[in-house]
Parts: sequence; structure tokens; C-alpha cells
Amino acid sequence: MIYRDFQGMKLSALGFGAMRLPVIDGDDGRIDEDAALRMVETAMKNGINYYDTAWGYHGENSELVMGKALSKYPRDSFYIATKFPGYDPSNWDKVEEIFEQQLKKLGVEYFDFYLFHNVCEMNIDAYLNDEKYGIYSYLMKQKQNGRIRHLGFSCHGSMPVLQRFLDAYGKDMEFCQLQLNYLDWTFQNGKEKVELLDQQNIPVWVMEPLRGGKLAKLDPAYEAELKALRPEEEIPAWAFRFLQSIPSVTMILSGMSNEEQLEKNLVTFADEKKLNDAEMKALMSIADKMLSVGTVPCTACHYCVSHCPQGLDIPHLISLYNEHTYTGGGFIAPMALGALPEDKRPQACLGCRSCEQVCPQQIKISEVLATFSEKLG
Repeated sequence: MIYRDFQGMKLSALGFGAMRLPVIDGDDGRIDEDAALRMVETAMKNGINYYDTAWGYHGENSELVMGKALSKYPRDSFYIATKFPGYDPSNWDKVEEIFEQQLKKLGVEYFDFYLFHNVCEMNIDAYLNDEKYGIYSYLMKQKQNGRIRHLGFSCHGSMPVLQRFLDAYGKDMEFCQLQLNYLDWTFQNGKEKVELLDQQNIPVWVMEPLRGGKLAKLDPAYEAELKALRPEEEIPAWAFRFLQSIPSVTMILSGMSNEEQLEKNLVTFADEKKLNDAEMKALMSIADKMLSVGTVPCTACHYCVSHCPQGLDIPHLISLYNEHTYTGGGFIAPMALGALPEDKRPQACLGCRSCEQVCPQQIKISEVLATFSEKLG
């Protein structure tokens, strides 16, 4: 197992993510406890010492199962991470109540790592409104009391959201968890987000390294290209090797659903094999080709914005359209749009086509926004 140094600790470079535990009959709320406990046993035996869960995972059952699984081991043999569920507005004024319940559910007296969960457009104002909700103050107090050893945050938001959070709380954040992989390096501005965190010396924790499984199996032509470069390397391993090649990445979380996935990841993380320049170039070229299918080639030149009578941020809306289209749905686009006033959402487009007259890419913007509105219902 590869290990990373973090404030005097040795963290396994592969973290056990508890968002996709094995379930019964496809019901996400019914975790197969026996299978999950066996997976944790295998993980512990093979050197994984970091376990990541959250309040909302598996219908609020993930923390319970992970607490049960880890109770079999000495408290100093593993690190547990969980999060305050600020993605749900009904939780914003319940930070103390939820924190205390999480300690009980996990059966611990302190959290090694604790996060503001999913900092994004929808909740950034609430997270920063400490006078009203007191989330930051409470968590800082728990850190001072030793019930949080290390405080950080996860972020699915845009660059401006990340910047706002860092401007307010960056001095107190010890790590940041990002959705990062070789698609989102450009697709979700992963490179720029990492650079921003580097400026503040905040190490990166990675979630969705395989982008929900999309990078576990590729088009046969792409797989052949990669196999020609590294015949012995499994296709999913390329996603992990990419992340191993980014200096500021400390922790890579993988939400493994069965023993087979766990065993394969253990092989990948038995040693470090960073990508060389030629391999990195080939992988990023494949990523560009994958992202070109079904997405709109907007370059964010913003010529369209000055010609929109509704004042819509068209490049931003198109970027959300691309995310929603490529992912096949998901929560990121609806979450970001929910933070916008109704008159700034896709359905506010008048279809006047003024923007299209100045678009260098000749994108039929009005049609894209109409399709986006339909997809969102």
C-alpha cells in the first residue's frame, strides 16, 4: 500500500469510500452488512487506514454500518471521516444535533477528519452566514475541544464558489475534497481548482476518481490505445495513475461496491506508477474526444452575453448543460441552477437568437437552452 504524509500521519493513498457499499436487492438504503464488514476486514488487512462516510449516504445508514465494521479494530488503527450535511437546507440550523448523532452512530469519541459537505452554489451563503447558522463556529469549537482532529470541506461548486469559501475560511481548512479525474481536469475546471488550493497550501482529497464508473471501461479504440502504452495496466488503473501524478493529491477515495473492485484497487495501490509525458498526453487526448460527444463546444468567449436581452449567463448555462448531458443527469446542474433566480435559468430564454448572431462557434444557443429546460422538466 502506498502511503502519504499528512501532518505527521501516514495515510493510505487509497481511501475506503462508504457511499457505494454493497446493498440488498438494489435498494440503496439496505446495506448488505455482512458483505460490507468483509470488505472492511479485507481493507484493514491490506493497509487501508482511511474510511470516508457521510450523514446522507445509503439513506443515513452508512455511518451506522461503518461504525459497526470499524468497532472491531483499535481506535488508533484507522482514521474516520464524515461530514456535516449542508447540502440539505433543513439541516443548516442543526449542526450540533447532527454532530452529536454522528458520534453515536459511528461509536467514536472524536472524528479524525470532518468536512463541510458539498460546498456549492446552493449552500455557500448559508455556510458563510455564521451569525445565523453558526456552522463554522460550532465546528471550530469542536476542533478546539479535540472532537475534530482535522477540519476540511468537499466542493462540487464552481470556481467562484470555491474562491468565496476559501476567502472566508481558507486559513482554517486543512484539506479539500474535489471531484477529480482525467475528464473533470478540464470539464469541471479541476486543474484550476487544484492550482487555487495549491496557492493556499491546502492538500487535495479526491472523490469520483472513476467518475461514477465511466472510466472503468472505455471505448475499445481508447482501451487499445492505452494498452499499447501499458499492456499490463488495467483500464480503471489509468484513472488512479493520473491522480498519482498530481503532486498535491494526498488522498484518493474509491466507493467500492464489492470485493472484486476492492481487490483490483489494492493491486493498483500496491505501488506508484506515475504517468510520463507521453502517457499523460495520450490520456488527455482521449478525455477530449470523450467529452466532445454530445456536448456543446462553447469557449466561454461571452460575446453572447452582451447580446442577450434577458441578461443570461449563457456560457455558464451551457457548461451546466454539458455536465448534465454527459453525466446523463445527476445533481450538479439542478443544484447550481436552483441557486439562480428564475429569470436567469434556461427557461428564461426568449428564443430571439440575438446571441447566435455573434457566436464564433455558431452554436444554436436557443435550441440548447430549450433542450436543457426540457431535460430538467
